[in-house]
Amino acid sequence: MDNARFADQLASGCSALGITVGPEVGPKLQRLMAELLKWNAKVNLTAITAPEEVLEKHFLDSLAVLPEVRGATSLLDLGAGAGFPGLPLKLELPEMGVTLVDTVGKKIAFIKAAAASLGLVGVRGLHARAEGKPETEGIPRAQVLIARAFMDLPDWLNLAPAYVEEGGRVVAMLGKQQMDAELQARAAERNLRVVSARSYRLPFSGAERQVAVFAKQ
Repeated sequence: MDNARFADQLASGCSALGITVGPEVGPKLQRLMAELLKWNAKVNLTAITAPEEVLEKHFLDSLAVLPEVRGATSLLDLGAGAGFPGLPLKLELPEMGVTLVDTVGKKIAFIKAAAASLGLVGVRGLHARAEGKPETEGIPRAQVLIARAFMDLPDWLNLAPAYVEEGGRVVAMLGKQQMDAELQARAAERNLRVVSARSYRLPFSGAERQVAVFAKQ
């Protein structure tokens, strides 16, 4: 994908999602894609390798939740994989501290290398397993905790509150829409409340997505 096509696809994708990103974000995403595909040729980081799909299903999918994340000073991405959504969000929100956690060492190695290549400050890749005990795991709490299809929603809501600062929020990126009543019931069982829930589609494939935000009661 040449530079002009990448820029056009990014702009049209952001427009379809109702979001805006700064002019410096596109070139940095291109560098991130180049790094991802270079690493992936040697180390299996992602099954998505076509540039158009990387742009939509990793980059735009990550940036789609900007409305739920803007304003946060710290973000914790659990089950970050090769850095999504944490790295694209960091590119648009450079002042936000981001910690990305995964159990697979090679994925954390990539996150660290990509952050260094992009000159990102305030990014930490952490090789750890989140089991609800952040102090012993060495995982810092954050204002916003996010995960993209990390685990089933009930399991995620059982685990998540331990990693959120007081007054913070839990963001769940879901592949399949859940009814409002179901979200509220899941939350109430765990002394959480639903702050918002928003459904949308990815701009090119039309894949369904939902983002739900929870807070402690």
